[in-house]
Amino acid sequence: MNYARMVIEKEAPEEYGYDRIRYNLSESSIADQKLSEIGLSLPDLTLFYGEHRGDKALRELIAGQDAGLSADQVLVTAGAAGALFIIATSLLSDKDHLVVVRPNYATNIETPRAIGCAISYIDLDFDKGFAVDLAEVAAALRPNTRYISVTCPHNPTGTIMSRADLDGLIAIAEHHGCYLLVDETYRDLSYGQRLPAAASLSPRTISVSSLSKAFGIPGIRIGWLVTQDAELYERFLAAKEQIGICGSVIDEAIARAMLERRDDFLGALMPEMKLRRDIVQQWIDREPLVEWVRPEGGVVGFPRFNVGPDFDLDRFYTGLLEKHGAYVGPGHWFEMPRNHFRVGFGWPTEAQLRSGLEAISTALRDQN
Repeated sequence: MNYARMVIEKEAPEEYGYDRIRYNLSESSIADQKLSEIGLSLPDLTLFYGEHRGDKALRELIAGQDAGLSADQVLVTAGAAGALFIIATSLLSDKDHLVVVRPNYATNIETPRAIGCAISYIDLDFDKGFAVDLAEVAAALRPNTRYISVTCPHNPTGTIMSRADLDGLIAIAEHHGCYLLVDETYRDLSYGQRLPAAASLSPRTISVSSLSKAFGIPGIRIGWLVTQDAELYERFLAAKEQIGICGSVIDEAIARAMLERRDDFLGALMPEMKLRRDIVQQWIDREPLVEWVRPEGGVVGFPRFNVGPDFDLDRFYTGLLEKHGAYVGPGHWFEMPRNHFRVGFGWPTEAQLRSGLEAISTALRDQN
């Protein structure tokens, strides 16, 4: 494994320093929650080795969201990042091939790179609404392709593929004999259609999700992967056992309590997130130098600056942060041009979001 630090992590706000940022629009989750705010308290737990697969009641809550899934098909991991690492290291070698729909969450790219496998990228196009091209995906497959990697709802654009496109990707994977990996971390933050978990639709699909983004509790490091393929599950379980044996019983107890409150929590959250999305939309409607594809899920969007080649983007991003105190995720975090940027509208307060957006407008004018 030839590890290299991911740019998005090197430039993360926690690395730069939260105290140096007034308007943090770079985060990809809702606001971080406190136990007291969500009505949870730590039980008097025995701190033993937990179930290697993850707490059974927690796995039942996860599986119960989709018809046809069982707790025995759910493997609890150290966040979605842990699930993605297990999948990549279990399925890929330097002799294998991977198809990645890009932009994508950095782990879906950097871990395969560290392994040394060949990677083909299907780059999404702003002018085509960031829609995935099934024919392009199919054409990229090779005899040694092990899986196709997508995120839905998409990070960083917030777009959601249609059910027909999801079914189409599954059919491609089934026909080729490879797997389809769908990172579904934002699935609970769907503003319209909520797609079923991909893993519920075929043994050739693997679903990954977590409680970090939609529930605002990344500090407990709880994620999961789901597969109907029993042999593949055993391989993933072996990887988890060799990495850390089991998860934290404290983290899993908090996760179970949160999912028991899932419907009430999301019921209160979603109207607020829709309002935040509308705030960004209203800002874009009156800002001629910015456009976006309106997100259908998640709490991030991926706007594009309408600026010419002479516009100094490096100077803009520096001034935005150092002069105006606003932080966004520039396009290079996702191996995209720097005239794109990720804006997170779920983590800051409404007042911080509005001020941060106005800071972007002011910084744009500073360059003219």
